[in-house]
Amino acid sequence: MAITREQVLHVAKLARLELSEEELDRLAGDLDAILDAVSKVSELDLSDVPPTSHPLDLVNVLADDEPRPSLPRDVALANAPQADDGAFRVPPA
Repeated sequence: MAITREQVLHVAKLARLELSEEELDRLAGDLDAILDAVSKVSELDLSDVPPTSHPLDLVNVLADDEPRPSLPRDVALANAPQADDGAFRVPPA
């Protein structure tokens, strides 16, 4: 399946890209090669492969959310450039 110059122009327009003539020709070739590589997947027998949303098992590696004492206010504000009345002072927006 060869990609046409018009298809490259259409995709460029959708992406709001301005392409030179040289870029159009180069991208047409690049996109053609990508489509050829992807089409090879359809040649494989994948009838025994279950559909997946991710190739690897995802595991939650976060620690349990358990309450614990927080930092004392003076320690939390120790490195603040400015503090005011026990809070971080930030410049106005």
